[in-house]
Amino acid sequence: MSMTIIIITVIIVGYLLGSFPSAYLMGRIVKKIDIRQVGSKNMGAMNSMYNLGFGAGLLVLLMDAAKGALAIIFGLFFAEDLLIAYLCGFMAVIGHNFPVWLNFKGGKGGATVVGIVCYLCPLAILFAIVLFGILTWMTKWPTISYGIALLLFPLISLIIGQEAILTWGLLFFVLIPYIFYIPRLVQVYQGYNGDWKRIFKRKNLKDRK
Repeated sequence: MSMTIIIITVIIVGYLLGSFPSAYLMGRIVKKIDIRQVGSKNMGAMNSMYNLGFGAGLLVLLMDAAKGALAIIFGLFFAEDLLIAYLCGFMAVIGHNFPVWLNFKGGKGGATVVGIVCYLCPLAILFAIVLFGILTWMTKWPTISYGIALLLFPLISLIIGQEAILTWGLLFFVLIPYIFYIPRLVQVYQGYNGDWKRIFKRKNLKDRK
């Protein structure tokens, strides 16, 4: 099989895996709403938890994470090449963020990235969960907290001596949600009238302006 066919295949499969609209479908099933029209209007796990309930949000998180892990698994199985697997995982994030089924209006890729990095560096999972819990308790902002906790994955990969290609790949993936979340931070900053402290620390978990 030619490399061109392999690349085209993983691009298509990765995108289709990622574009499965978990949060949208859960919103329609649980409360018959469009999750993109409520709360933060983000088609992700956190917005689902706030507006559909913890159980529904957790299920969305697991499904979105599974999309990322499955993309890496498929890439490795189909091509036996880590870079090809990375491409498949990246396309899953793109599919989640820009699903063709919903006029390319999706989430920000956080949970899908979580699935990818958890598969690539499972030893970091427990440490990341603990750090996420501590940061959420301190900041009352889960999204910022898991964004910081994600940085543990490439760090632990480096510490335990995984191959450089794995460590760099992890670093690449954990930075993706930051890129897509920057517009949201700017919006929040403007809403807080330039108060940067509110960007990193909220009054409580329901403070979501």
